[in-house]
Amino acid sequence: MHKILILEDDHKMASELRQFFTNRGFECDQVYDGHIFFKQTELTAYDMYILDVNVPGLNGLEVCKKVRQQNRSIPILMLTAYSAVEDKVNALEFGADDYLVKPFHLEELLARVNALLRRSSNTKIEEKHVYKIDDLVIDSAELKVTRNGKEIVLTPKEYKLLELLAAADGRTVSKQTIASKVWDINFETGTNTIEVYINYLRNKIDKGFARPLIHTRAGFGYYLRSLA
Repeated sequence: MHKILILEDDHKMASELRQFFTNRGFECDQVYDGHIFFKQTELTAYDMYILDVNVPGLNGLEVCKKVRQQNRSIPILMLTAYSAVEDKVNALEFGADDYLVKPFHLEELLARVNALLRRSSNTKIEEKHVYKIDDLVIDSAELKVTRNGKEIVLTPKEYKLLELLAAADGRTVSKQTIASKVWDINFETGTNTIEVYINYLRNKIDKGFARPLIHTRAGFGYYLRSLA
């Protein structure tokens, strides 16, 4: 299940977009301010951003530019009330992958979102990622994990969970996202499966090292980061 974050200060439109995507099987969050956008991305990992240009705080173009400085691969679709060529060019030059001029048909928006997500998925499959967090190295091409040069043997589920945390670039990954991405199920509050596997990882990744890398954000989820 793909997760989308929408930046839109028109509350009615934001609610309509969220409901539209939720009804079509997406997980969807909405924020109304460019500064709040980045606070939200620290809490949850997303597969795509939809950004309105004219919002309070940081506008959509500034948000897009800042996102691209941190993450070059996440799909970004801009929503703009202007059809001038200059505005379209600005959106693309700031790093957007696509744009849509208001007013638009929701089905066209859905088609563009699906196209960007397919392109992103194909790119991720083709790329050979190596994640480095402090002295932890995760080679997704070789499915190999080492810390301080020593190989760490993980089960497939443990590896998938660790790679999901690494791909979030230090941001918190919610239990809902973990359940969806690692176990392909909806999160159930009565189960402790995720906590059990986090403990498995901590015993293999952090035990015996001075600097723990796997951290809990109480009430939100988990993140992988060096705090040294």
